[in-house]
Amino acid sequence: MAHGDVRGFLSRGWAYERLQTAVGSNRSHARFLAEYVEPRDGERLLDLGCGPAHILGALPAGVAYVGVDPSDAYIGRAKRRWGDRGEFRVGDGREPLGSKASFDVVLAMGVLHHLDDAGCAALVGNAARSLAPGGRFVTIDPSRAEGQPRTAAWLIGKDRGSFVRTAQAYAELARGAFGSVRAGVRSDLLRVPYTHAVLVCTDARREHR
Repeated sequence: MAHGDVRGFLSRGWAYERLQTAVGSNRSHARFLAEYVEPRDGERLLDLGCGPAHILGALPAGVAYVGVDPSDAYIGRAKRRWGDRGEFRVGDGREPLGSKASFDVVLAMGVLHHLDDAGCAALVGNAARSLAPGGRFVTIDPSRAEGQPRTAAWLIGKDRGSFVRTAQAYAELARGAFGSVRAGVRSDLLRVPYTHAVLVCTDARREHR
């Protein structure tokens, strides 16, 4: 299957979900949430670039979930699978949901590496505006890292995103909108060799609110 054909195949919600399951994303989602996001019952969570909302399977039932994605196919799949378990909207994660949007957590999972620097700045700024006081913005993306295994580098090179960065490069983009940005690198979240950068951002700057 050619690279372009793979992109088209993965644009189907069911195909994307099967790939995620095959590489161990169910386990990685649970660890990512427990170690970085720490969602709690009663919190409101906004998932920018939610895809088919695969993450919902690992979230506590008491979390109020809103997923936004530009793909009609992904949002349609999310609605069919999850029903009223969450709210699902077709939209661009770089655009505000409205002046009254107020979330405890904003997620961007596998999104930043699809955006150029200007696009990242727009999405991060939107996340800052969408957070309630004391809220947190958490991201995870494939990452370049010194000494990473060749297999990981090869797999990341096949990703659909064109802007894979180092963890520090992702962090620098987030610091324009957040006063505190904690960046980490993980290589143990999937069944296959892979490198992820994780950001936990707090203290949204006033000019972005």
